[in-house]
Parts: sequence; C-alpha cells; structure tokens
Amino acid sequence: MADLIGRRALVTGGSRGIGRGIALALAGCGASLVITYRRAEEEAASAVAEIEALGGRALALKSDVSDLEQVEDAFARADEFLGGLDTVVANAGLPSGVAPVSQVEPRYWRKVLDTNLDGVFYTLRTAVPYIEKAGGGSITAISSIAADNLMPFGSPYNVSKAGVNALTLTLAKEVASSGIRVNVVAPGLVKSAMGDAVVNAHGEAALASIALGRIGQPDDIGHMVAFLASSDGEWITGKVLRVDGGQYIHT
Repeated sequence: MADLIGRRALVTGGSRGIGRGIALALAGCGASLVITYRRAEEEAASAVAEIEALGGRALALKSDVSDLEQVEDAFARADEFLGGLDTVVANAGLPSGVAPVSQVEPRYWRKVLDTNLDGVFYTLRTAVPYIEKAGGGSITAISSIAADNLMPFGSPYNVSKAGVNALTLTLAKEVASSGIRVNVVAPGLVKSAMGDAVVNAHGEAALASIALGRIGQPDDIGHMVAFLASSDGEWITGKVLRVDGGQYIHT
C-alpha cells in the first residue's frame, strides 16, 4: 500500500464514482483530503463521513470546475483547511451524449468541454503555485481511454479527454524542475453512473472488450492515483497510464 501519511490532497468531483474511489484510496493511505462536488451534496457528506470513519480528515466543498473563480476559491479554502496542498487530482467531468458529429448541438459541445477540458485547465493552472509553495508534489488528471480508443458518436467526450492528455503532459514538462510530477490516469469501463449506462446500452459486448473479463471498480483507479502520489511513483511524470483491464491494448 502506498504511504501518503502527511500528504494533503484536493480531489475535484470526489463525491461519487471514480472520484470517490480516488478520495477513499488516498485517505486509506493516510492523506488528509478536500473533495469538491457540484450538485451531489448528500453523497459528498457521506464520502467525508466514510473518510473520517477510516481515521482520516476531510472536508467537502461545493465548486463547479467550469468556473475559474469557484476553482480558485476552493483551492484557497482547501489550503486553509489542510495547511497546504501537495497532491491534486483533477477528476470532475461529464459523460457525453450519443450523436454523430453532424448532429451535436454547439451548446452541448460547449457544455462538455467547459467541464471536461476547461475545468481541468482551471484546476491545473490553480494547483501549480500551491504545490510549488509546498516544495513539490503530484498532480494527476483523470482522462479516459476514449482519448485514443475513439467511440463513434461521442465526439465531445473524445475530444475533451484527448485535450486533457495534451494539456497535462505539457504541464509535466513545464513544472518538473519545481519538483512537481504530473500524470494522467485514463480509465476504461468502470462501475459508475456513466459505466452503468454503457453496460446497459451495449450489454455483454461492453464486457467482452475487456481482456481481464470484468468491469473496473472506482478503487482500481484510486490505487493507481495513490501510487503516483506516493514516493513509490517519484520517478514517474509526463505519462498517460491506462487502467482498463486490457480494454485498449496497442503497441
């Protein structure tokens, strides 16, 4: 198990699904946490209670990552609560509807990219000075294998996640000299509201695409993020790590 005792982390979209799995994994390794949520207040409160039951320290903050002012406010409050920040996970995101490019409404396109790409940009942009002040640390962005294994009729999501990969790897080159490691974790099909929708729509075909034969669990992603945040991952930066049970295998 990764050792994160003394680490201070902020996880966006940490109230449910993959974000909750990440938050619990970090807490289970000893980190203190702030999680943000947009609407799921009850789930955020229960996530905090679960972390506290593990003996951890946590706070939930309402914050919409598509709004830079709200992101900056959340970081300031997290910094005050935790006494600094050395670990940031940009997880918050929206699923994509199903439509061919020719029928994607511009307003919907903008909505997905506002959260999935601009929200990650705002989070990473705001995180850097806090982690520099802490003397270094880890930033992880949550992308998707959809950035490479392109799903037809999901262009807003595909594009947003490809953008997250490019943005995050660019930042990795920019801040390595400050002792900040920056990576992407790209999940495959994971048990969540979005994952359940995919399974319901495609049934056995969705599971058949996974070499290890099972849908992922949020803590499968959480364990990878905890590893990257720990000293065990101290020589890893600028990588896209696909955690997908072998759903997307390529040379």
